[in-house]
Amino acid sequence: MSVRIGLGIAAFPFTGPKAFWRWIDACEDSEIDSIWLSERLVSPQPFLEPLSALAAIGGRTKRLKFGMNTTVLPLRDPFILAKECATIDYLSDGRFLPMFGVGNDVAPEWKALNVDTRGRGQRSNEMLQLLTRFWSEDAVTFDGKYYHYDAATLSPKPKQSPLPLWIGGSSEAAIERTARYGSGWLAGAAQVPEELGRVVNSIKERASELGRTIDDDHYGAGFSYRFGSWDEPVVQRGVQAIAARVGKDADPRAFMAVGGKDEVIELATKLRGAGVSKFVLRPLASSDDEMVDQSRRMADEVIPTVHKMA
Repeated sequence: MSVRIGLGIAAFPFTGPKAFWRWIDACEDSEIDSIWLSERLVSPQPFLEPLSALAAIGGRTKRLKFGMNTTVLPLRDPFILAKECATIDYLSDGRFLPMFGVGNDVAPEWKALNVDTRGRGQRSNEMLQLLTRFWSEDAVTFDGKYYHYDAATLSPKPKQSPLPLWIGGSSEAAIERTARYGSGWLAGAAQVPEELGRVVNSIKERASELGRTIDDDHYGAGFSYRFGSWDEPVVQRGVQAIAARVGKDADPRAFMAVGGKDEVIELATKLRGAGVSKFVLRPLASSDDEMVDQSRRMADEVIPTVHKMA
């Protein structure tokens, strides 16, 4: 069992590229396992486009793994997406962790990009089949409801064989999609251990019914953390964001770890008990220096314990 901690960012929380690369370099020089970027293509806030940003991270680093949380499948062309992922994994010597979902039907991208939300689940299922085939087969022929290919060949293939295929979402359709096509699952934000455990068990049961297995250490979840106190403004903003997502009566301590290393380890231990072995943690910071400091403290104070969990 491999229990690992990676760090994630949503909106771009830095003053500029130099600060971002300083943070990436600090993570590379630590025991942090991976870097994860969220996708938001249409937003007044600054978000990096994940595939291009991860390609740059791959070129900057030698050790870190990296992935996106989560690229929305129906907004992309399946062959071009497969080619982008294969190229990134090939040039990074097999450090890419692609993750996909079907998207939220109220997300602004659908209207802005003139993409119909209807049938997005079925389109995504076809795309997942195609991605796996493009990454492993030559001359792929496919005649689906939404996508059609005749002897399409992708080269070079990814370094990893097979290239991981992580899937997000907790709905029944997402559970089915993960069990049928995925090699890993990563939860969304603000899910309590009990709910995570239910989804993990459901995926395992359905995968077994389909004659498939997903490695026990390919189930992930995330939470925000802060070495600090609950009354700090940056923490209160995080609490408000959680309340907007799950309701104002929700206990933020179920979704966030604030205090010292003991609080972070405690929440990670609860999630580990629910079947989670991969963590994508988001530092709560209000400056470039704090981002580096919060990340280094995670590496120095928490990772030595969590990475030894069974």
